[in-house]
Amino acid sequence: MMLAMSHYNSSASSLLPPFSNTSLGKVEAEVAMKGLSQQGNLTLDQPASSGPIAAMLSMTLGIVSNIVALFILANAYSLQRRRSKATFLLFASSLVVTDFTGHVIPGALVLRLYLSGGVPAEAYDSADAMCQFLGGSMVFFGLCPLFLGCAMAAERCLGVTQPLLHSSLVTTTRTKICLSIIWLAALCVAMLPCFQLGSYTYQYPGTWCFIKVLEDTREADVAFVVLFSGLGLTSLAVALVCNTISGLTLVLARLRRKPGSHHSAKSHDIEMVVQLVGIMVTSCICWSPLLIFGLMSVIRSHRDSIGDDLSSYKTLMVMGVRLASWNQILDPWVYILLRRTVLRKIYLITKCQADLKGSVLRRWEPTSFHSSEKNTANHI
Repeated sequence: MMLAMSHYNSSASSLLPPFSNTSLGKVEAEVAMKGLSQQGNLTLDQPASSGPIAAMLSMTLGIVSNIVALFILANAYSLQRRRSKATFLLFASSLVVTDFTGHVIPGALVLRLYLSGGVPAEAYDSADAMCQFLGGSMVFFGLCPLFLGCAMAAERCLGVTQPLLHSSLVTTTRTKICLSIIWLAALCVAMLPCFQLGSYTYQYPGTWCFIKVLEDTREADVAFVVLFSGLGLTSLAVALVCNTISGLTLVLARLRRKPGSHHSAKSHDIEMVVQLVGIMVTSCICWSPLLIFGLMSVIRSHRDSIGDDLSSYKTLMVMGVRLASWNQILDPWVYILLRRTVLRKIYLITKCQADLKGSVLRRWEPTSFHSSEKNTANHI
């Protein structure tokens, strides 16, 4: 680029009237500064060339992970005879299907925007049909896993603390009705901008769409973000409370258990609660930043107090949505890794390694040397 600029200056100087050295230096400095500023703007506005590659890799990883988890859950559901476990597996399978769909549909649209170079900054507010669909998909597939995790935690809390009430209330038909209500509620929230209650716009760096949280926000936008973030954070809080109650109940039951008694059902409950804790921790880590950053951004933007921090909030929103997208990749690994068979193998391997280390240490203890020397002397 510098060679091109020097060639341009040398050819142009032969056509223009003669300048003094001072004026020529000023012109060259202005041209150079203008070129550098334009290059900097292009670097900031356009997504990095590694964006499509990273998006394709994460999309492939998410698809493979969800397919493997769905196969494991479907196989376990077909072999399961206990109704409480079957209900949990139905919830878990629905969560994996939702994660898989929510990973493929928005991921394909984001990848298309990456490959097209993204939307320019001046066109962020001109939300077209694709932006509306992408924004609605992100809200729908963002709320569904949080709602499902909350429902699964509440179901297990009822099953652990009140097993008789759980067996009379929770059936397969009612579980399917609950799933339908969850999906319908998330769909209603996602479609609120169709009724002028909030809006979806392109977000920095022009490769994704979400609720309008920055620049020229209205009261409807604030209410929409408060509703979305409030529902998400409430679901996480309820799941935390229910999983804590379930975990404490199982720990107390374990401590009160008499020696020699068999509690096979409790082992199933422990497995399900461990998986729910894994889902809850994953959701908290992945979704809390976006929910909190969205609230902070829209409140400060509506008060016109964001000022020079606008670029920082744009970066925070990008970090939040990238972290949230990993929830659909990590959720399946909770079922893949936190199964009883896998945990038992890990436990046995760890125990064998500990026993091996203990035997090696015992061989090198001073007492072992003394005893061996004593045996040798007695033999002589």
